[in-house]
Amino acid sequence: MTADYRDSVFLPQTDFPMKAGLPKKEPELLARWRAMDLFRRMRERASGREKFILHDGPPYANGNIHIGHALNKILKDVIARSQQMLGKDSNYVPGWDCHGLPIEWKIEEQYRKANKSKDEVPIVEFRKECREFAEHWIGVQMEEFRRLGVEGDWANPYTTMSFAAEAQIVRELLKFLMNGGLYRGSKPVMWSIVEKTALAEAEVEYHEHSSPTIWVRFPVLRSKAQAAVGARIVIWTTTPWTIPGNRGIALKADARYVKLRVDAVAEGALASPGEEIIVAADLAQQVQADAKIERATRLAVFDGADLTDSVCAHPWRGRGYDFDVPVMEGGFVTMDQGTGFVHIAPGHGTDDFELGQTHGLELPFTVAEDGSYYPHVPLVAGRKVLTADGKEGDANGAVIKLLIEAGALLAKGRLKHSYPHSWRSKAPLIFRNTPQWFISMTTNGLREKALAAIDQVRWVPPQGRNRLHAMIQDRPDWVISRQRAWGVPITVFVDRRTGEPLRDERVNRRIADAVEAEGADAWFASEPARFLAPEHDPANFEKVDDILDVWFDSGSTHSYVLEQRPELKWPASLYLEGSDQHRGWFHSSLLESCGTRGRAPYEAVLTHGFTLDEHGRKMSKSLGNVVAPQQVIDQYGADILRLWVVSCDYTEDQRIGPEILKNQAEAYRKIRNTLRYLLGNLAGFDEAERLDQAEMPELERWVLHRLHELDGLVRQGCEDFDFHAVFVAIYNFCISDLSAFYFDIRKDALYCDRPSAKRRRAARTVLDHLFSCLTAWLAPMLCFTAEEAWLARFPGEGESVHLRTFPALPAAWRDDTLARKWAVVREVRRVVTGALEIERREKRIGASLQAAPTIHAGRRHVEALAGLDLAEICITSAARLVEGGAPDAAFRLEDVQDVAVVPGLAEGAKCQRCWQVLPEVGQAAHHDDLCHRCDEAIGSRQA
Repeated sequence: MTADYRDSVFLPQTDFPMKAGLPKKEPELLARWRAMDLFRRMRERASGREKFILHDGPPYANGNIHIGHALNKILKDVIARSQQMLGKDSNYVPGWDCHGLPIEWKIEEQYRKANKSKDEVPIVEFRKECREFAEHWIGVQMEEFRRLGVEGDWANPYTTMSFAAEAQIVRELLKFLMNGGLYRGSKPVMWSIVEKTALAEAEVEYHEHSSPTIWVRFPVLRSKAQAAVGARIVIWTTTPWTIPGNRGIALKADARYVKLRVDAVAEGALASPGEEIIVAADLAQQVQADAKIERATRLAVFDGADLTDSVCAHPWRGRGYDFDVPVMEGGFVTMDQGTGFVHIAPGHGTDDFELGQTHGLELPFTVAEDGSYYPHVPLVAGRKVLTADGKEGDANGAVIKLLIEAGALLAKGRLKHSYPHSWRSKAPLIFRNTPQWFISMTTNGLREKALAAIDQVRWVPPQGRNRLHAMIQDRPDWVISRQRAWGVPITVFVDRRTGEPLRDERVNRRIADAVEAEGADAWFASEPARFLAPEHDPANFEKVDDILDVWFDSGSTHSYVLEQRPELKWPASLYLEGSDQHRGWFHSSLLESCGTRGRAPYEAVLTHGFTLDEHGRKMSKSLGNVVAPQQVIDQYGADILRLWVVSCDYTEDQRIGPEILKNQAEAYRKIRNTLRYLLGNLAGFDEAERLDQAEMPELERWVLHRLHELDGLVRQGCEDFDFHAVFVAIYNFCISDLSAFYFDIRKDALYCDRPSAKRRRAARTVLDHLFSCLTAWLAPMLCFTAEEAWLARFPGEGESVHLRTFPALPAAWRDDTLARKWAVVREVRRVVTGALEIERREKRIGASLQAAPTIHAGRRHVEALAGLDLAEICITSAARLVEGGAPDAAFRLEDVQDVAVVPGLAEGAKCQRCWQVLPEVGQAAHHDDLCHRCDEAIGSRQA
């Protein structure tokens, strides 16, 4: 009868469960962190260290978080935690963007449901409802962000609607007022008729849109090219409604143009035989086809330069449009489509405006804020370009009809093309000339300062620099005014006598102090005399009612967060957001800071991509492919989401879905099992067991080398924000180097060697180092699991893995020579393992310990294996190494040269404790069914 030696084996002992149960465990850890005030302890532990400040780009407080929020906040948390563990003071202050149109819309929706108009409500009351709405969602989002494991100063977040923030935003605005950068001007801006406000470029998205197209004749009155006089220049446009705003025609100076006489037309054509038209030579054939001109004669050819300075008549000349229409060169004119002539409406486009300014064209006001023509516009007054719900109005039809009546329309059609829309209402936009407040890109050299500042910033990935540089280089002046109610007001008075804004520091101080004490409502609730008296007569000044662009709010956060909190620093170490923020937060922050401080408010900028479903499609409710972070947490736990974030290359668009999450859960399981193995085999470990590196076997010294190597990679990866590389390296180390190699080999020694055995002590010492390193390295990424593992071993009340830093590893651990040697050793082991797999499959052996292979190897491998226990490494009971002379039938691997294996069976009996098959079994002093090692181990335990 065989004795039972199970109690004599040192099996792993740990309460760290194999099944994670993260949805239940994570809230327990969150409660523990709150109870111990972990964030405060982290700050105390880091006091005096070099500061690393990741400044939070504020999310908008108007709904539950989505998967994009989760990616963003987890990535920020991983960076903040990793910098803390690198030995810095990494203080993360979360923030919220609270003002702006989306919240206004939500309140207005509530009004509409109650048949109530916003205009019936006092503005201060309306703003109060907006503030309450934002406060509610800040509370909801805060808990959702914390559930992700994001650690930060949740007790003291920043919001753009706090009184202190609003006051500082006002001060920042008034700096531009005082330095001359702020001015009121008239320019065409992107205008939302639905939302009744100007939109910033960051609030615009482009969708396919169907527009009417028209070809319109402009009679040439005068020209240095005499052959052109009397003919009619043909323009082409997709915005017929802009014809009332026409004040010029642009051409391409180096292009060729032709004068054609129409000889024959098809039925239904608007062209007339005998008339003469001028179009670009390259587009003449297409124009003839579009206008149903069947035959035409070329009468003259012009260089574009010859036609510049020509003067045309407006198609409605004699009906209120009696001004001249000059022809001028436009650098934006192309020969891709149309006629080679572009009609210029300075009030309805950026290119049109700038060309008009260069040539002194009138800048007319034609379209009102509701999308209708002003009453003073001849022929079309009151017609609507777009309706209140964003649908096409009657303006285009009216213009086309009037052009036909005037004999000016050559052709018409429709075109599907990319067109600007509001990112909120999804309604199409128009360019309209409006009085707005601007920050000049040229006054005080703002453009040059911003471009220079860009080159002083570290960009991750590097192409972010070029993207923002191009935007700043080409951008127009910054439109900062919005005609809405929920925001920080443009706290400016305009002198009715001169039209100039009032610049008076005494008034500015009174305004800022009032906002500091009462919030921005003070501006709307107070009479002008409160701020102007006694120095100025209120009757002489107009109080501005517009509010600031919300991008100015968020672009100023550096001034009321970084500069006003002594625990932080200015400039920030890092700004991090999605790649769309090159035109958003990164952009506005750069301009605001360069305009007031002369440099960027950040030392580095990191951008991430967007999240798609696992098939690469954009997520939408209609497709049913939305992955909500709350659902992932409920099913898997937040650490699986965090693992997904660090396993992605976040510089590109990421994918997520059921299969991807399953794969992440499987990867997590393997990492968790590594931690469980370490914990189980470290049970009872104390300092008396610890062994110095010099006394360790080669295998343990190789593991220490790998730890040292990995430590450098982890630290560099954290500095580079390359967590994908960090995670892959740690994961492969756990799976390949540890589970499949080191743990596999050392399981026998850990389970069966006597406690005092040097080999076992060395292994347990290395396991202790592994646990110390892995829990620290994983803590920023898998914050819950690393904490659970740490507390499983060190359960003290004040204990937390997040109060640690990455362990400082001795330089002596690095041994490149040993690493090269063990790379060769692992080649041999791989061939042996392959041979034994075949033996197992063919049922010639049941386990590798039944084997005793003969390994035929070349000189390089034989030298590498010198002094090593080959059977131990291959997990066989015996092994024989022979230099060369392998028989043809020996097992080989194609990618390993000079190694071949001849399987064989081990001789002897099976030790009933360690299961090795050895000749010595039956010869032990005390137990005839054990090997000598196990016999001694049992004796030492009994002793």
